[in-house]
This record gives sequence, structure tokens and C-alpha cells, in this order.
Amino acid sequence: MVQIKRFAVERWMDDHEENARYNLAETCCASISLHDLESLSSSSEPPKSILDYSQKQVYGAIRGSETLRSNIAALYNGSGKANLTADNVLVTSGAIQANFLALYTNVGPRDHVICQYPTYQQLYSVPESLGAEVSLWRSNADDGWRLDLDELKALIRPNTKLIIIKNPQNPTGAILSHHSLSSIVALARPHSITIHSDEIYRPLFHSTEDHHPSLLDHAYPHSLVTGSMSKAFSLAGIRLGWIASPSPALVAACASTRDYTTISVSQLDDAMAAFVAEHGDTVRWARPVAGTTAFVKFVRAGRAVDDVTFCERLLAKEGVLVAPGSSCFGDGEVFRGYVRIGYVQEKEVMVEGLKALRAFMRDKFAAVPLAEWSHTLGLVVAQNRTRSNPEFLK
Repeated sequence: MVQIKRFAVERWMDDHEENARYNLAETCCASISLHDLESLSSSSEPPKSILDYSQKQVYGAIRGSETLRSNIAALYNGSGKANLTADNVLVTSGAIQANFLALYTNVGPRDHVICQYPTYQQLYSVPESLGAEVSLWRSNADDGWRLDLDELKALIRPNTKLIIIKNPQNPTGAILSHHSLSSIVALARPHSITIHSDEIYRPLFHSTEDHHPSLLDHAYPHSLVTGSMSKAFSLAGIRLGWIASPSPALVAACASTRDYTTISVSQLDDAMAAFVAEHGDTVRWARPVAGTTAFVKFVRAGRAVDDVTFCERLLAKEGVLVAPGSSCFGDGEVFRGYVRIGYVQEKEVMVEGLKALRAFMRDKFAAVPLAEWSHTLGLVVAQNRTRSNPEFLK
């Protein structure tokens, strides 16, 4: 029997989100209706109904319709550096299936995988379940969650099959710069290592000053990206995602895997910053630059609080749901005191949720226990202190 770890953040959300008055753990942009979608049409013609009620509900195009795949390809061709067609795209049931198919296709027993960390658990737990050895390429909060490229170089082995990144990143909201992506490609190219980039939060960037490239802008043949309509496009209920790659052969291999799972697919950053500033003695963060999430650390007397207890009490007392970092994105040891907060809900949910969070900080935060120290955590902290601010994860 295949052994796979409990998917911590999804279990947390499923167990608690129905009981929350203010769901600040949500990471999808506030959803819109199909009526809203029709009204956004830029066509000069009167909008047509999105659904054709006369169409027979057969399986439909196995890889997704030519029109849909061509439109997805066009998302990546805008920079002028990618040159994708419909043959470079496979449509899936959401990005979670796209990631699973790509991992199942490209990873096997005794392969070595390098995965950016912290990140969405699927990206490292699925390769582990397939018998691969996974090395976590860790980022550091004191450096704005930047990744050390020299460390990546040191992690590469003769049997390294895959490098996995998430850009923009979840839960930190960090991004990989053009230079970083170029360097990752340069390190992978001599070994023909496939690079898998989950770009589900693209193009949610918090500044228009710079062009933030997709991995596909680098025209590396051993690369693929995944995306969906859920996060940036406010259509999580559509359950539509995709795999895109400059290699039609790589897309075809993923399509062969998909045959066994799916026949066809269905036809307030400033507010967060103000909260952090208001509670500067108890809240720390590296301000996110992209995506829909902030990874915030809660401390008291310079020490991390028990983030799981914090989240449980916040939900019970104020009805506010956020996600604990140590259990949802760590192994119970790292990221203690960290909480993932989403900030793209309906405005009223965000405003009222932060108001309730302020009340909790004022009245209940002092009673939240501190995180317990352990030998394992001590080793992690010691390693971090040798290369960063000694106050980090104190």
C-alpha cells in the first residue's frame, strides 16, 4: 500500500472552515459568479450565455478544447519569449491534479527531488510517496524568504530528476526574480533536470515596477508550469487547471498519466501591514510581494507562541480561521509561531476578521502558551543562526 503523509493544511481547512465567521485562511481571490464573469466581457457584442444548454453532455475534448488550450498558451506568450500552441497545454481538473499528474509522470523510486521550502505540502509529499528521496531547499525569513542558489547547486546529485518551485510562493508571498529563475535553469540544464514550477498565484504581483517572468520565458525544454482558475481568476468552483510546457512530449506523457484519473474535464495587503505595525512587539513578518498570503510570526517576550493553540483559540473565541505554520507547512518543529493569513477575501470579511483578530490580541493573546522547545528545533535554530539574524525563530 502506498504511504502518503496526512495533507495537513487541507485537513485543517476542511475541519474548521465551516465553523469560521471570518475565514482568513482562504487563499483564493474572492469568488465571482458566472453572471459576473459574463458582465466582464470586453466584447462589443452583447454577452452570450457562458453555458450552452442545448449542447449534449458527452465527454468532450480529452485534453481540453483547442480554443481553451490556445487561450491558456496565450497567457505565456505575451512576453514574446515563450512560443506555445495548444499542443503545449494539457487541461486538468484544477492545479492540484495538474501537480499530481506532473509529479506522478516525472518521479519514480530512487529518484532524487529538490523542493523549495516552505511550500504547499503536495509538492514534496507526493514525490516521497512515489519512493523518491526529497531534499528541501529551505528559504529564510530574515532574508525575505529568498533562496540560496549555492545551496541548490550543492543539493544536486547524479540521480536528481526534478527541481520543484512555487512562484509566487505559498505561504510566504515571496517571488523568484528573473535572475533566480535564470540561475536555476543554468544549474539544471547540464544535467537535463526537469524543473516543475507551480504558478497558480501568477499574475498576482503587488507591484507593476518590474516584469516578473514565468519559468516558460526561459525556453528550457525540460520545464513545465502548472496553473488554474482558482487563485488569481476568482473561479475556484470551475475546477479547471493546466500543465504547460515547451515540450509537447512532456505534455503528452502527462496526458497518458491523466488517462488513468480523468477522461475529460468539465465543459488587502495594506490592511495586513497596518495590523503588523500595530502589534510590532508581538508580530513579525517578511512583507509578501506576490500571491494572496502572508506568513506571519507571533511572539511573546521574544519567543514564538504555540501557533496551533493560537489558531484553535482564535477560531473558538472570535470565529477567525487562519492556518498554523508548524503543522500545516512544517513538521511540527519548524515554523513554530508562524500563521498563514489570506487577504483576498470579500472586503467585509477581511475588515471584520482583522477587527476580531485585534480583539483577540488585546484580550486573549497573553494566555496563549509559548511553543515548547525541543532538541530537533534547537538544531534548526542553531543552523539558522549561523547564517542569519540571531533573533530569528528565537
